[in-house]
Amino acid sequence: MSDCIFCKIIAGDIPADIVYQNDDVLAFRDLNPQAPLHVLVIPKKHIATINDMTATDAELVGKLYLAAQQIARQEGVADDGYRTVMNCNELAGQTVFHMHLHLLAGRAMNWPPG
Repeated sequence: MSDCIFCKIIAGDIPADIVYQNDDVLAFRDLNPQAPLHVLVIPKKHIATINDMTATDAELVGKLYLAAQQIARQEGVADDGYRTVMNCNELAGQTVFHMHLHLLAGRAMNWPPG
């Protein structure tokens, strides 16, 4: 998607503080962090929202969570705890329409959120 900021990050057209990358997933620090650790984990395949996923994307979404697990370990927050959040559409707080997983850690997380 030529107008998608996350696709531009994947292509290397926009710089990002990348913390993890493999053939299917890219993860980078959020520019507007909501916790001491706030990483966005995105599929390299453009999928606008959770609603746009298909059954063939299930393995890819699982890879987002495996990447989050690995990032939490490398950042030293896995044992203390972390939160993963995936928003779908505007009322849920999605502002970039390229599906992404938020990895948040480094502070106590309240419940219920928002």
